[in-house]
Amino acid sequence: MVALRFEVTVLPVSDVDRAKAFYAGLGWRLDADLSIDENYRIVQLTPPGSPASIQFGTGLITAAPGSAQYLYLIVDDIDAARQELISHGADVSEPYHGRGMGVAAGHLAGPDPAGASYRTFASFADPDGNTWLLQQITERLPGRE
Repeated sequence: MVALRFEVTVLPVSDVDRAKAFYAGLGWRLDADLSIDENYRIVQLTPPGSPASIQFGTGLITAAPGSAQYLYLIVDDIDAARQELISHGADVSEPYHGRGMGVAAGHLAGPDPAGASYRTFASFADPDGNTWLLQQITERLPGRE
């Protein structure tokens, strides 16, 4: 099969400079800030250790600001990831287990009691309400190494 590498997702934001400051403030690497003309600007940042990046800007997307929901950030240690993000100003939820996405129905307080991989989550949002889901994975499913 031909390799299909998912490397970038575009986020809908209302204020490009505010979004840039938020994500850069989290410690995400600024890869590009290109103004093509007064109607077209691309900003790209990459989370630490990630092969995929985010882009936002002007003239890129017609989706409503804040409509990107539950973008996964996979972490080895959810407590360490939470503390890092909180130290950079993100309002990260307490860890929970059960259902990862959606409303709180099905969320049970605290990490998965068995410590099972894929079952502990925390979440946060950017200033527009685009939401991120931290998922702790300590052991990958077969074929996902």
